[in-house]
Amino acid sequence: MNNMIVSVNPHVYAKDTTQTIMRDVLIALFPAVIASILFFGVRALLVEVVCVAVAVACEWAFEKITNRPVTILDLSAAVTGLLLALNLPASIPLWQAMFGSFVAIIVVKQFFGGIGQNFANPAITARVIMLVAFSGAMTNWVPAAFSNAPVDAVTAATPLAVIAGGEGELPSLLQMFLGARGGSMGETSCLALLIGGAYLIYRRVISWHTPVAFIGTVLVCTALLGQQPLYQVMAGGLFLGAFFMATDYTTSPPTPAGKLIFGLGCGLITVLIRVWGNYPEGVSFSILLMNILNPYICEWTKTKPFGGVKA
Repeated sequence: MNNMIVSVNPHVYAKDTTQTIMRDVLIALFPAVIASILFFGVRALLVEVVCVAVAVACEWAFEKITNRPVTILDLSAAVTGLLLALNLPASIPLWQAMFGSFVAIIVVKQFFGGIGQNFANPAITARVIMLVAFSGAMTNWVPAAFSNAPVDAVTAATPLAVIAGGEGELPSLLQMFLGARGGSMGETSCLALLIGGAYLIYRRVISWHTPVAFIGTVLVCTALLGQQPLYQVMAGGLFLGAFFMATDYTTSPPTPAGKLIFGLGCGLITVLIRVWGNYPEGVSFSILLMNILNPYICEWTKTKPFGGVKA
């Protein structure tokens, strides 16, 4: 016992690093990337490459200018750039995609201290800002390959827009599941996103609590409201948001109870916006709002230290 070393917490060692976690997220996003290219062509790949390249370059440049340690090798900037790209339409002008990556990395991430310090998910926040600043381009949906849209169509309404407007033809449930429909590049293929989400859960990068609570809340609430629950679950960015952005370590609760509350809140806000709001989609807004409430959820659900007493 004379050689026992006492040190500050944490005392639990894990072999995972930021780099290995972000690498797993990139691997999990790979099916969605393939699906985006399949349904929206090489333009989708170009937008993804531009967003990732600008995100990494912005992080490197900012950290060099401010004399901070360069962290681009932890792959977090690459993940942010790719997530932003997958939330954009394939027709987005490249300069607007570059602007989005700049906002995500510089304004939302680095201005608040870098990884682990941002109050909201950078990709989600950048998408919301772009939706306000470039509403026309951000809702200019090109038809996906193998969809019901006419071959010469310039734009295609998303299933959520069809449901909200009550006009137009909805894709089949199989097309919804596979991804042959209008929408952002990475949100259309539920199959690809489920594969990626299952991989993250298998690798224990994320837990099931937030995705199940998020998706389940939307399913139950829209069923009770008579709003075509199967289409509501598979439409929009629900799967992409539930598996890849609502589970962000920095901006979501660490405890199982907190994760369930977070997912429930995201689901309720999404349904409120979709059913009664001016926008047909509410996933991005719901995650951003719950990011703001995250400190309170963490406080409400924090665990008591073993042997501790209430202050």
